[in-house]
Amino acid sequence: MLNNQITHFISNNPLVQYLLQLGDTALVLSHRNSEWCGHGPILEQDIALTNIALDQVGQARNFYQYAATIIQEQTNENITEDDLAFLRDSWDFKNTLIAELPNGDWAQTILRNFFISTYQYYLYQDLSKSTDEQLKAICNKAFKEVSYHMRWSADWVIRLGDGTEESHQKMDNAIDALWNYSTELVVPTNYEISNLNDSQQAISIDWYKKVSGVLHEAKIKIPEDSFMQEGGKKGIHTEHLGFVLAEMQFLQRAYPGLTW
Repeated sequence: MLNNQITHFISNNPLVQYLLQLGDTALVLSHRNSEWCGHGPILEQDIALTNIALDQVGQARNFYQYAATIIQEQTNENITEDDLAFLRDSWDFKNTLIAELPNGDWAQTILRNFFISTYQYYLYQDLSKSTDEQLKAICNKAFKEVSYHMRWSADWVIRLGDGTEESHQKMDNAIDALWNYSTELVVPTNYEISNLNDSQQAISIDWYKKVSGVLHEAKIKIPEDSFMQEGGKKGIHTEHLGFVLAEMQFLQRAYPGLTW
């Protein structure tokens, strides 16, 4: 558990909250994608998704390291990226809900990655112009990675959606399961608004345009009048995140301070 001084500081610092939200989404999605390692439909795509998971955990590390630096400078508390990943409880995590949902089948995993990586593509592109030099550097590197993630997942969405009758049905099932979680990506919280200013609306428009275009090419219909789930960015999560964290955090919590 993080001490009260650090927790209080985080809750009152929009930049740190934003860095944690970016890091948490990347980390939790990385963990979900890593669950496919050794279980992908073909070897090449198994390796591709594993490498994507490694990119995502690297992005999470960079956001956590920057957040930890700010916390240390402002509170004089010794805190590391590992503390932020392993010593916070589920209600302290700010990842989007879609990232924590179970993988489902290959189609659902692909579609989730497409939704998130497309948002990250436009978001990191915007943040790579930030006046915050550290955030700018992190997002400039991450942008190159998510550009590939978006292309890779978009190709698979089209391949499955415009493929066989069975693959198309699986994509229909995937969008029914995920669409009402997807728009949380583009609905900003107060701490996001303070860091993105007027950019969020443009990012949202670009995201929807790209997503709808790929889904149209894949012959997949967007569900109508779907209730949109949200809350993850504010620490309100599904029961699935608790199971992810129980697995991911076990060693550090069982053996506090353990290092390799």
